[in-house]
Amino acid sequence: MTTTEAAASEFESHRSRLFSLAYRMLGSASEAEDVVQDTYLRWSKADRSAVRTPAAWLTKVMTNLCINQLTSARAQRELYVGPWLPEPVFTSRNELGPLETAEQRESVSFALLTLMERLTPGERAVFVLREAFGHSHREIAEVLDIEEANSRQLHRRAREQLGRPRRHFEVDDAQRKKVVERFFAATLEGDVAGLEQLLADDVVAWSDGGGQVSAARRPIIGREKVVRYLMGLGARPEAAQVRAEYAEANGEPAVAVFAGRTLLGVIVPEVGDGRVSAVRTVINPGKLAYAATQLA
Repeated sequence: MTTTEAAASEFESHRSRLFSLAYRMLGSASEAEDVVQDTYLRWSKADRSAVRTPAAWLTKVMTNLCINQLTSARAQRELYVGPWLPEPVFTSRNELGPLETAEQRESVSFALLTLMERLTPGERAVFVLREAFGHSHREIAEVLDIEEANSRQLHRRAREQLGRPRRHFEVDDAQRKKVVERFFAATLEGDVAGLEQLLADDVVAWSDGGGQVSAARRPIIGREKVVRYLMGLGARPEAAQVRAEYAEANGEPAVAVFAGRTLLGVIVPEVGDGRVSAVRTVINPGKLAYAATQLA
C-alpha cells in the first residue's frame, strides 16, 4: 500500500464519526460533507509522521473548520426567508452514528439542532464535543486551543441557553410512531376532530421553504391555528397527487412526501405525552438534496 493509499484508508476509518460531528455542529448535511472533504484535503497534505493520534488531529481540524463555517453562516441565516430548520437526514442505518439511547437521539433531533442556533460557534463546539461525543474538558480545550476553565464556562453557558433537557424521547418508540401515523392520516383525510385530539394545546408548526417554495413565513402557534393550517394543506389539489412514506429522520418517526420519485418534503412531528407538540416541515429543495441521495 502506498503512502497516499494508507492516508486515505486511515481517513476513511474516521469518516463516519467526522460526518456525525460536523452535522451536529452545522445542522446541514451538505455543509458537513464539504467540511469533511476539506478535512481530508488537509490530512492528505499534512506531515502525518508528526501526528501521534490521527483521531484527535482530524477532530481538531474539522471542528475548527466548522467554527469558521458557523461564523460566516450566522449573517446568512439572519437573512434567511422564513423559519430555519436543519437539513433532514434519514437515520435508519445509523448515518449519524448510534442512536440507541434517548440522549443519542436527542443530540440529532430537529428540536435541539434548531435551539443550538442560539449558541455562539464556540459554545456549540464545546456542547457537541462534550454532550454528544463525551470528550473531557481537557480534550476539548486542546481541540479549540483554549484553557480548560474556558471550556467549562462555554459548556455552562450553552446549557443555560438551551434550557432543561427535553423529555419526548422517553416516550416509547412504537407509541411515537403510532401517533405520527394517526396524525398524518388525519391530516390527509381532513379529520378535524382527530387532529384536535392529537395536537397539544400549545403545538407549534414550522415550515422551512427558504424562499424557494411557498411556505408559512412565521411559526403557527396553538391547536386551533395549526389545525386550520394543516387542513388547508390537505385540501390543496396537489395533495391528492403526492405519496407519503413513513421513515426515520434525525432519530425520530417522520413522513417523507413524494411526487413520483421526487422528494418534496420531510415532516417531523415531535411527540410528547401522547400528543404532537410540534410539527417541523422541510420543503426547501436545497435542504432535501442529501436526504434524496440517501433514497437513490
